Amino acid sequence: MTTVAVAPSSAWTPFRHQVFTVLWTATVVSNVGTWMHDVGAGWLMTSLSPSPLMVALVQTATTLPIFLFALPAGALADVVDRRRLLITFQSVMAVLAALLAVLVWLERADTLVLLLITFLLGTCAAFIAPAWQAIVPRLVPKESLQQAIAINSVGVNISRAIGPALAGFAIVALGAATPFALNAVSFIGVIAALVWWRPAARPTAALPAEALWEGVVLGLRYARSSRPLKATLLRAAVFFLPASAFWALLPLIARKELAGSATLYGVMLGSVGVGAVLGALIMPAIRGRLGPERLVIGATALIAGVLFAAAAVREATVLTLACLAFGAGWIAVLSTLNVSAQIALPDWVRARGLSVYLTVFFGAMSAGSALWGQVAAAFSIPVSLLAAAGVLLLAIPLTRGAKLHQAEGLDLSPSMHWPAPIVAGDVAGERSPVMTTIEYRVQPDKAGEFLDRMAELGHARRRLGAYAWGVLEDAAEPGCFVEYFVESSWLQHLRHHERVSGADRAVQERIQALLIPGSKPVPRHLLGPQDRLA
Repeated sequence: MTTVAVAPSSAWTPFRHQVFTVLWTATVVSNVGTWMHDVGAGWLMTSLSPSPLMVALVQTATTLPIFLFALPAGALADVVDRRRLLITFQSVMAVLAALLAVLVWLERADTLVLLLITFLLGTCAAFIAPAWQAIVPRLVPKESLQQAIAINSVGVNISRAIGPALAGFAIVALGAATPFALNAVSFIGVIAALVWWRPAARPTAALPAEALWEGVVLGLRYARSSRPLKATLLRAAVFFLPASAFWALLPLIARKELAGSATLYGVMLGSVGVGAVLGALIMPAIRGRLGPERLVIGATALIAGVLFAAAAVREATVLTLACLAFGAGWIAVLSTLNVSAQIALPDWVRARGLSVYLTVFFGAMSAGSALWGQVAAAFSIPVSLLAAAGVLLLAIPLTRGAKLHQAEGLDLSPSMHWPAPIVAGDVAGERSPVMTTIEYRVQPDKAGEFLDRMAELGHARRRLGAYAWGVLEDAAEPGCFVEYFVESSWLQHLRHHERVSGADRAVQERIQALLIPGSKPVPRHLLGPQDRLA
């Protein structure tokens, strides 16, 4: 394998790994095409229908599919071959982009065609995104994961710096169909790189994977019961909803407020990309000084300032420079939230957990685009931008309690410390439901602390698939507590055994220390009647 001499502590360490480098390069080229499509679609809509709402709906058509389909996409990515899934959907996207290019060239594309094909491209992207993010840990060693995530964000913003400006010049020089044609060609490199890649075979699981819908449900249960992930999701929602105003209204700012051309629009978007790349380069040093919390607060305030400027200033040069600041603030928030979500997820639910994050991200972007477009149509573009800036600033004090990177330092890998359950004979995996009870005899003066620790354990049980959980005390024997939790099937309970993490084990050991010396937890497994399988 070809390597590049890079210091182990360097932010560029992932480039030592050939597979990562090849896929990253191909993805950057493809993303250049995607940004060209976005610019071309937004600009074409201003020609077909200059209504602020219709222009904003292009952004909605791009992001809404990920909100709608990311959850089943995540479950699918956890149970099928992710490489084949990526090749399939990348190929479909190439065909759709080529179709749109032909229709625009023939002047047969109207607002409905543009929104429909953009929506279908977004749907393919929805099925690609969780799988793509989930394969990153297979491209680099664990110690380089955070650098790889950050470099992927840099790649997105390099393409953002190139694609929009290239699209603007291409539209002026070669016509409106050009960005869509180049987007279709850009998928070829990613498809070829994925065909070339031969990942190591994944270990054969002892237990069958969940069905698609069951996988979606388990992913949602994990997200609902994971405090680190919930905090990240909340922060994502309250940031992306108002920040989406910039992306949704930028085509109209360039065309209507500044009386500019497609070239100006492309240059402004390119300025955002340049700002994001520069921000990514200086961000490690800033994060080291400020930490993730103050970094995100500062970046949010910076973006609010850019929205205020976009509402008040009518000078193209000034706003192009403001786009640099927006790009730096955007990459700071986006990469911090992404890393916060990644470190909150164990491998077994990574794609599903990331799909929940993507659902919140793109749901907020879709809703925000439609909302701020409607506000602009009802009042004015500056009013919409000012309102979005105010919401961003208001969100800073309201979300201070939802801390980011809460899972940093937690061991989420399987501990495999649970013994196999004791059963009489074979138990059918479909046996349902399954109730597990565990009896604890607690030291008399430790009952309060015991219940606090059990509440932590309850979150862990729910994250791993339990849909009911509680703790009861024996009326005849104070200090004798019984924990119970219910799961959908015996097979799901066996998966629970495989997925208990090192962090969960630490909680259980702290509970064990509160029991009467010499006593141990006593588990029992209660199964649904056998005749329910008939």
